[in-house]
Amino acid sequence: MTQEAEDIQKEPEAASYNALTPNQQQQRLMELAKVFLRLGAIAFGGPAAHIAMMDNEVVNNRQWMSREKLLDLLGITNLIPGPNSTELAIHIGYERGGWRGLLIAGSCFILPAMVIVWMLAAIYARYQTVPQVGWLLYGIKPVIIAIVLQAVWNLGKKAAKDIPTIVAGVVAIAAYFAGLNEILLLILLGIAVMLVKNWQARGQTNGALLLPFSGILAQVGTTAAAVTSVSWVSVFLFFLKIGCVLYGSGYVLLAFLQRDLVERNHWLTSQQLLDAVAIGQFTPGPVFTTATFIGYLLAGNAGAIAGTIGIFLPAFVLVWVVNPWVPKLRQSPWASGFLDGVNAASLGLMAGVTYTLGRAALVDWLTIIVAILSAIAVFRFKINSAWLVLAGGAIGLGLHLLNFIS
Repeated sequence: MTQEAEDIQKEPEAASYNALTPNQQQQRLMELAKVFLRLGAIAFGGPAAHIAMMDNEVVNNRQWMSREKLLDLLGITNLIPGPNSTELAIHIGYERGGWRGLLIAGSCFILPAMVIVWMLAAIYARYQTVPQVGWLLYGIKPVIIAIVLQAVWNLGKKAAKDIPTIVAGVVAIAAYFAGLNEILLLILLGIAVMLVKNWQARGQTNGALLLPFSGILAQVGTTAAAVTSVSWVSVFLFFLKIGCVLYGSGYVLLAFLQRDLVERNHWLTSQQLLDAVAIGQFTPGPVFTTATFIGYLLAGNAGAIAGTIGIFLPAFVLVWVVNPWVPKLRQSPWASGFLDGVNAASLGLMAGVTYTLGRAALVDWLTIIVAILSAIAVFRFKINSAWLVLAGGAIGLGLHLLNFIS
């Protein structure tokens, strides 16, 4: 065995990146690139599905961190603007490989979707039509439901650690169906669990480490750059603004883009915007790569690059700023209680999203059977989600070729 192979084999999983040898550091970065390129290429189904796949890969398969740690990182991503699943990938990269890992994990998760959307944008610009691939999602969506259910179950067992967090999770589910504001809900439930836990503890009153949160929550401004022409610089500044202030899902992104691109600036028609969002929905990886598509329509290849960098850049910066505070927040009983509440509320919201996704995915007896078999595969046999997604796509393709679905 070579010395390099011995170094890699001896690497302690929980060791700090900076404490490793150069060979071990390089190995970690290569692993991050491999894992997140693959996840970025198969991560259909939106943020809930992406988080489920990361949980399976990072906690179950590779033991890079505990599920409690992943929950804390997920809770933090819910409190800052930007795409949650991409920010979770960036957090994981930072934990494993410092600032280099941060860049590699985030970029590799984004890159496959960016390339696919970029190619589709070039086709769309020529033919003005979106490819019809409903048959692909027909087979993949039921599989995604099973993958997300496994993540909700595994993460939920860690998040629901006592009565206050269980109650917070249930309230979050009810609030999701009531249509309440998600960010406000996370903050209020976090505060409620924090107060209940520290009232129970009584003697512990150190709340100093909550102070960073006020800075974190207040550091994002809403200043917009004035757009006078559709150049790649204008595209970059527009999507940089969006990336700095946008909370929520791709559906919230649609509302922002409709107001600014269609109604205010008249850069796109409503149909073009809907086509752009549709491309983001049926391609793997982050839905925010809609910016790649729009950037290409507005300013060609330079616009595609500028739009992608602009919308995702704030996520990299925010994670780099926030990540070092996560372990410090856990040391304070007040901040720890707040994070427990946010984690429980996040899982409650994820459970609500799973129900909504299930209604859209389980449309007939065949999709129900696929979902049940997928659930057995992930819960009982622990089959890797990548194989299940490929199998779901193959089912959709087979039915399409047999003319059962269009």
